[in-house]
Amino acid sequence: MDAERTPLTARAARHAALADPGRLAVVDRLQLGDLSPTELQQALGMTSNLLAHHLGVLADAGLIDRHRSEGDGRRTYVRLRSDAFDGLLPGAAATARRVLFVCTANSARSQLAAALWRRASDVPTASAGTHPADRIAAGALAVANRLGIPMLSATPRRLDDVLADGDFVITVCDSAHEELGVRPALHWSIPDPVRRGTDAAFEDAVADLTRRVGDLAPRLTAA
Repeated sequence: MDAERTPLTARAARHAALADPGRLAVVDRLQLGDLSPTELQQALGMTSNLLAHHLGVLADAGLIDRHRSEGDGRRTYVRLRSDAFDGLLPGAAATARRVLFVCTANSARSQLAAALWRRASDVPTASAGTHPADRIAAGALAVANRLGIPMLSATPRRLDDVLADGDFVITVCDSAHEELGVRPALHWSIPDPVRRGTDAAFEDAVADLTRRVGDLAPRLTAA
């Protein structure tokens, strides 16, 4: 009987955590992108103490995760867990002329994200970097080859040379997100696989990007 109660208890805890307008507002903001507590506080007009309470309740219920920024170690980012609603996410919709994925070097995460997007959506896509590298990272090309992800043989490009009006900008790098003066449409806090340099690091990045692309693609239509 205890084994049967465990999932029911966890489910009830999620319902209880969501039974508050403030916490629902936090969850709504996190459905497609990650935000720092400061960004959440500004977006929702909450005091820091109230937001901290809400985040604690959501974390205890297993709805969110928190981790430190790779760009500024003093910051943390909050993300909605992939299993928070057992796959039942509201169908919020948006339109875009093009989806533009941005990271610092445009050598791994943004290139992989654009390649995965091309397989999942008819909305055009591109990628760019705030400080582009000379070439695509070997690990990114290798993981794409192993997993059968078609990669365009494109040299990394600077964001200023690629960004156009109507682009739906998604940063996939903490440093790029924090550097941009104009807030992107979404931020996906993906750990940099180049820093670790292992096959597992690149495969983890692809898995995270695949899930996020899969969540967003059905909700975004061509402008």
